[in-house]
This record gives sequence, C-alpha cells and structure tokens, in this order.
Amino acid sequence: MTLRPYQQEAHDAIIGWIKRNTTPCCIEAATGAGKSHIIAAVADTIHAVSKGKHVLNLAPSAELVRQNAEKFKAAGEKCSIFSASAGEKSLRHPVVFGTPGTVMNSIKRFGSEFAAVVIDECHGITPTVKAIIEQMKLANPNLRVIGLSATPYRMGTGYIFGFWPNGKPVKDTQTKDPYFEACVYRIQAYELIEQGFLTRPTIGKPAADGYKTLDMQLNSRGQFDSVAIDRAYHGQGRKTAAIIADVIAQAQFLRGVMIFAATVKHAKECMESLPPDLSAIVTGETEKKMRDKIIADFKAGKIKYLVNVSVLTTGFDAAHVELIAILRATESVGLLQQIIGRGLRIEEFKDTCLILDYAENLPRHCPDGDVFNPKVEVTKGDKEEGFITCFCPLCDVENEFSPRPNKDGYPIDENGYFLDLDGMRLNTEWGHIPAHYGRRCGAKVTIAGERIQCTYRWTFKPCPHCNAENDISARYCTACKGEIVDPNDKLKLEFKALKRDPTRKQTDNVLTWSKRPHVGRSGKETWKIDVVTDYRSFSYWIMKNPTHSQGTKDLEAMQALGDEKPETITYQLDPISTFFRVFAYNRPADVPPE
Repeated sequence: MTLRPYQQEAHDAIIGWIKRNTTPCCIEAATGAGKSHIIAAVADTIHAVSKGKHVLNLAPSAELVRQNAEKFKAAGEKCSIFSASAGEKSLRHPVVFGTPGTVMNSIKRFGSEFAAVVIDECHGITPTVKAIIEQMKLANPNLRVIGLSATPYRMGTGYIFGFWPNGKPVKDTQTKDPYFEACVYRIQAYELIEQGFLTRPTIGKPAADGYKTLDMQLNSRGQFDSVAIDRAYHGQGRKTAAIIADVIAQAQFLRGVMIFAATVKHAKECMESLPPDLSAIVTGETEKKMRDKIIADFKAGKIKYLVNVSVLTTGFDAAHVELIAILRATESVGLLQQIIGRGLRIEEFKDTCLILDYAENLPRHCPDGDVFNPKVEVTKGDKEEGFITCFCPLCDVENEFSPRPNKDGYPIDENGYFLDLDGMRLNTEWGHIPAHYGRRCGAKVTIAGERIQCTYRWTFKPCPHCNAENDISARYCTACKGEIVDPNDKLKLEFKALKRDPTRKQTDNVLTWSKRPHVGRSGKETWKIDVVTDYRSFSYWIMKNPTHSQGTKDLEAMQALGDEKPETITYQLDPISTFFRVFAYNRPADVPPE
C-alpha cells in the first residue's frame, strides 16, 4: 500500500516521536484523511522495528474495528480482531484491532509482548482506555501510546494535547490536564480539500424554518437537558414535516442523504414524512443484524435517506453521501465537525456535499461561518478575555498565558513582565511583577526518552531550607523534599492555633461584660463576671473580701474599672482546675496577621 504524502508524513512524525519519547503523542487528521491507512502503516512499522512485538489498536465501535482491520489487510498484512461485538476474540497475529470493553475484560492476555497502543478517535478517550494502558504498562513500562483524531479537543477541557507540532505549548486557556504530551502532526480539512482528497462542503440555505435551539443550556454532564430537548423538537410535527419536505426537495438530484435527529421519537417523526421504500432509521437500539443490513443497503444505494440518532457520527464511511441534514443541536463543535465529515468523502461525479442546518448549529459554534476553524477554549467560571505572548528568558520558547488586569496600561516586555515609565521592570520585595497568570515555562526537551520541563518560573515560592524555586502551591520542595510553609501562612496558622487553645495566655477584644453579686458553696461572697469576646465566652469569680495577695490584686483591678466595660481582657484557662484566670484589662488585643 502506497501512502499519500501527508499520510507518510504523519507516519514519520509518529515513529520519530516514539523513538525519542515514552510519553503519549497524537495526530490531528481530518475526517476523510484516511486514518485507517495511517494506523495500519504505524502498526506495521512498530511491529517491524520492535523485533516482532505486538501492537494493540483500539477503536470505540465494532464498525471502526472492522474498518481499520480491513485497511490493514488491504496492505497485504495479517491481523487479528479482539472484539465481542465484532464477533471475534483472537490474538493469533501480532497486530490486534479491538474494542475497549472486550480488551479490558481479558486484560491479562495483553502483556509484555505488546510494544504500543494506538487509539482511534482518541478525543473520546475513556477511563476504560486509560485503565487498559495502565495495566499494560505494568507489564511493559516502555509501552508507547499513540492517538489519532479529526477533532482532538473536548468540550470544557479544550485540546487533548499539551504541545503543537512546532514544539510550542498550547495556551493555558485552550487545554486543561491534557492526556497526550504533544500533537506531532496535523492535516486539516481545508488542506485536504485543496489537495483534492476531500469534497468541498456547501452550506445550503434551508427553505423551511428550523428549530429554536440557541437558548438550550448544557447540564453538568455537558449535555442538553431533556426538558429543553422535548420543548425544542417534540410536538413540532408540522415543523418537522416541513423540514423533511425541504430536505427531499433539495435532494431531488442528489444521492445519499443522512439525517441527524435529536431523539428516537424525533427520528420517527422524520420517518413519517419520508418515502418509506427509500428510507430507514438507525439508533442505538437497532438490533445489530438489522443495523448492518440497513447500512449495507444505504451504501449500495437501495435506500436514499438514512435517519440516525447518536450513531454514525464518527468513523462511518459512505462516499456517495451528497447531503447532510442536521436536525439536532450539537453540544460541541467537535461533534458538528464529525457530522459534517460524513459527507466529505470523495467519489467520482461528486463535486460537493450540501450541508443543511435546521438547528442553529452554525451560529452556535461557527459564528464566522468557518466550520473548519473552531474556537477551542477551556471552560472557566472567571474567564479572562484574550492572552499575552511572552518568551522564556531561559530557553526563549514562546508561551501564551491569561493576562493579569492592567488598568493603568503598563507596557509589557517580551518576557511577560510589567514595565514602568522608564522601561524598567516593576519590582517588589517578591521580585518582578508578571503581566500574566502563568507560573512556569511550558517548554520541554527530551532527555533519555523522558520529557523534561524548562525550569524557568515567573512566579515561585522559595524553599526555606535550600532556597530552591517551587510552584506557589507546592507543600514540599521538589529539590530537598522539605516542607514549605509560607511565613505569613505560618503566622496565620499559629494565630488560629492560639485562639483555639484557651490554656494559652491571650488577649481578646471584649464584646460584652457584666458582673453581679454571687455566693459560693463555701458561703463566701464574690463577684461573678460573664465575658463574651471575639473568640469565646466564659465566666470568672473575684472574692469580695480576699484573704491572699493575688485575690487583692484581682479585686483592685476590677474596682479600677468601675462599671465600665473593659476594651480587652487578658486571660488563660487553668487546665487542672478548669477555671479561667484574668491577668489584666485594656492591654493591646492579639491581632491576626494579614
């Protein structure tokens, strides 16, 4: 099998990375780029250069497993399928294509003989896939992990990788806890269209009114709420019928038509207005044999209209599709791109693919009209607008961070520090002031297979033991392992400890103070004083006719106050007698550190 030039470049980038690094990498390959061929070539090379070790290729569905395996076999190579839903569980050949659930159920069979795991549609990496990798690494710590995706980003957490192919770190506003160390190669849809490897999409103008979905809100799971879905689609029989009529009219001279519905109920409403002999519906509930037959009939042209719900959005190939009708709101731009990608495969006599959006997806995700240039961001509650670019003073790598407020308009130097009017860096007792919230340079270099991060920090906490620079949130020093406690934080902790322990002598502000005559069990007359301070309330007693010097001093001090409430009181609890003793009034109160 001869790879296309960009497929060969992707293959070479992956192999080059795993020869130098043990950390996971991925590539971005647009829908229709032929990821199956890249996967096959990578698996074949790893098997060859690792002197016969095995390669596990994971895909989220049986359809994708079979598709990838077929492309591998088309190159003249042998492989095994390990997927219950695909009907096989074989490890006969060194290259294995499997689904995560089946592999995880037999994870003990995937041991040290495996050199790598290749993950198709890696933007959807799941806890099961991560668990498979961790278990396999116990047998082979040098296991390589490679991901491929047309949309390598996730809603809420942004890009799934930390570095671009040029080595530049991804902005902290665009990625959060990425699983893959780097994206080592990108081939995007517009490039494939220009090279003639993808069909150019045409954004059509629906003649029928669509569904109102822009006000639909995502829930905590990143999905549209069922109530909002029901309100938007269900009970809209006339509108749905009008939309389907428009789809049929615009597809008059076209072949394959894919219709993406919101729910099973919604899909059935669509079917009511479609020609029954030329239409079929596929959902997650469709029995496997029936689903396979429907898909085969669609690809063979026996049916023209294929309605689906939450399936056939990734990895589904039907080159004759000439119209994509989107009747559902998509939660993410990635899902929208995957849906549009179903119609971009090239085929003879196919010049374009018509895209009809009836659910306000393009205004929601692509306000500039460019479906291939999504805006990928990390979801933040206190989102900062924009970012600033600064070069690391140590390694000169370009970093991008969220900016600090700059109401006074201070200029910023190329290293990301505020400057005064004389062009000097603004300085404090803690050092120069960064103009951003970045803490450490994101650049990394590979040393002995490990990715080592640049040591430069814009903001850091010095270790009190060895003076090494640590992240401001560090509890223990990375150099000497000593405990790091900020001096001010230490004072705050000590103050809180003082106020929690009444057996330690302390002085509080007095909120309320009252005294009244009292007669003790021995018959002696006393004054009982009730006190409430900022931190506790307690009572103490003073003898009216003391018989010892300390009692006399206590009485004199109280008499000096008269009937006035003292501003403060200095006291201590005797742990043995459990009585409070008062030492003085109106001394300076203990002040908490700022």
